[in-house]
Amino acid sequence: MSGKTNVVVIGGGYAGVMAANRLTQRGDVSVTLVNPRPEFVHRIRLHQLAAGTGEAVVPFREVLADGARLVVDAVTRIDAAGRRVELAMGDTVGYDYLVYAVGSGSADPKVPGAAEFGYPVASLEDVQRLLPVLGAAPAGAAVTVVGAGPTGIETAAELAEQGRAVTLVCGGVLGPYLHARGRRSVAGRLAALGVSVLEGEGSKVVAVARDAVELADGRVLPSAVTIWTVGFGVPDLAVRSGLSTDALGRLLTDETLTSIDDDRVFAAGDSAAPSGQPLRMSCQTAMPMGARVADTVLSRIAGERPEELHQPFAAQCISLGRGTGIFQFANRADVAVWAHIDGRLGAKVKEAVCTGVVRHLAEEGHRPGGYKLHRAGSAAKRQELVRARVAAEGAGVRAVVERIA
Repeated sequence: MSGKTNVVVIGGGYAGVMAANRLTQRGDVSVTLVNPRPEFVHRIRLHQLAAGTGEAVVPFREVLADGARLVVDAVTRIDAAGRRVELAMGDTVGYDYLVYAVGSGSADPKVPGAAEFGYPVASLEDVQRLLPVLGAAPAGAAVTVVGAGPTGIETAAELAEQGRAVTLVCGGVLGPYLHARGRRSVAGRLAALGVSVLEGEGSKVVAVARDAVELADGRVLPSAVTIWTVGFGVPDLAVRSGLSTDALGRLLTDETLTSIDDDRVFAAGDSAAPSGQPLRMSCQTAMPMGARVADTVLSRIAGERPEELHQPFAAQCISLGRGTGIFQFANRADVAVWAHIDGRLGAKVKEAVCTGVVRHLAEEGHRPGGYKLHRAGSAAKRQELVRARVAAEGAGVRAVVERIA
């Protein structure tokens, strides 16, 4: 026996890599990262990979600390009682502490035909399935992007800039997170790129066929390629392992990111639901949570009381092709405000964010413990927001949050 404390991190995304890197700062801790792929997927560049304007894969050697062991396999079950994880290839890995950071992916679409004829872009495998379909479609063929959140907007803009005939079907409002001023800026850029934007209740997709999309108002849009960006889901690993989750399947934790079932199990990123009130799915959330969960584990090992979640929010940034973008500022409650940066400067800010994400991970790998952004928020503010959201569930949550922010 080495005498070291064994920590297993499940998931090599933004939260998992940050957590694994930070955990290596103690020499008496052995860190194992279990991930189904041998490379790190830079998810916020997947729309570029789909359009052929950039790469979205980074070798783990560039972002993962030398002191963390990488196991390329999928976890099929967490045996919390036995403190081990079972792997798809038949092996098991024991742990003293476990970090659950399995991320998110496409939600199972309920719209008839969407699963069969729609192509999501939420994972590397999704994009790899889409690429040959796009490649086989003539340059002037109709491409329909369903969903007008950041992924849909970025995908539509990227493809349109490459000469594709793109229709963006919102199913409601364009960029629902954005402030009205930011939304107008995005709409203007999409129009300049030739993207046809369909908004309103009538634009909800009710059926998808091989060569068409049917809308709620009866319109039928020809569509050689339909890209589906509506909704995200999380893996069901926690559910299958008998751990408590929210309705979506995110692991339920307290504000220190410790499982409500087991003080040896922790969660961070898109697959975590602190106090039953998960944060917005994004790398802006995942990386600070990865640092916070690592600090919690290290505090437990040291016999100290861990700090509660401090989660800073600043903005949402969206690329609109290679030369334009928007950086939409937000308040501490993660509600968009009037201020934004757009145009070429917006594109530069977005690119700086994309580059900075990988740099932050690499720097934490080289100098564990150096990352500080997870301390920029306020635990008291988070608690205030949680209380307000719980009190307002089902009755105007957003309005309450805006009032107290």
